[in-house]
Amino acid sequence: RCRRFAAKAAAVEGLLEPSLRVLYMKQLLLLREKALARYKVAAKASENSDYEAMIDADAFFGSEAEASTRAGWDYSAERASLQATMNEVARAKKRLADTKLAAAKAQQEIMKLLQTQHSQIQQLQQVAYGTATPLNLGLAYRVPDTNINLSVGHQQGRTNVQLSCVPDESAPLLGPNGFTRGVGPGNLGVSVSLTV
Repeated sequence: RCRRFAAKAAAVEGLLEPSLRVLYMKQLLLLREKALARYKVAAKASENSDYEAMIDADAFFGSEAEASTRAGWDYSAERASLQATMNEVARAKKRLADTKLAAAKAQQEIMKLLQTQHSQIQQLQQVAYGTATPLNLGLAYRVPDTNINLSVGHQQGRTNVQLSCVPDESAPLLGPNGFTRGVGPGNLGVSVSLTV
């Protein structure tokens, strides 16, 4: 009787073996994805090395896969696939970090070059226009009863004179003769800027 039972149990086991094997492979794929997600979270969340996150994810996969494995079954191929994927993710992360570092270094070099060129341009301007004084001066005068505006400015060793025709916006408010005749606040403007 025991032999018949053992034979029937072996026959049932033989029939279920392919279905169980398919379920086992699906379980390994789910465990692989879970371990990979765990690795990615650990690698981002902590400042520990990728190596420690890999060890943790691999240990998780190994313990969970071992609990699901029957005698004669093997999960080494899935484990090797998980390790290869984690190594590729780590390499891609390192390449990205190296690229960012190189871009930052290149940007720093460009900024250094631009600062050097700016300094050289300022030196050339001082040579061309004489030593720049810290004084900036501006003067504007409106000729009374006309639209003519004369302005003179001195900045960084250069003097600019400008003659323009600008209508007086306040003329209707002041009347035909204005408040005063001659030089007043409406026709004279002064601007002085002293840089120390």
